[in-house]
Amino acid sequence: MMLWYGHDPSGWGWFVMSVGMILFWSVLILLGVLLFRSLSRPAGTGTATGLVQHGPTAEQLLAERFARGEIDEDEYRRRLSVLHMGGGPRLGKD
Repeated sequence: MMLWYGHDPSGWGWFVMSVGMILFWSVLILLGVLLFRSLSRPAGTGTATGLVQHGPTAEQLLAERFARGEIDEDEYRRRLSVLHMGGGPRLGKD
C-alpha cells in the first residue's frame, strides 16, 4: 500500500523551511558585512581594540609650545581662543 500525502509540506515543513531561509540569509548578510569591513579597513591601521590613535590635539601642541617658551602667554591665549571659536588657520599670520 502506498501512502500519498500530496506535494505540499506539512506545518512543520513550512516552519523548518522558514527558519532555514532566515538562517541562510542571516549568514550570507553577516559574511558580506564582515568581508566589506575587512576590505575597507586600510592595512596596518588601528589597534587590537579597533581604535585608531591619532597624534596630539592642537590644544596639546599649543600648550607644549607655551611650556617650552616658544610663545608667550598673550600669544598662547589668543591662539587658544581661536581654536575654541572654531577658526581654522589663517594664512599669512603666525
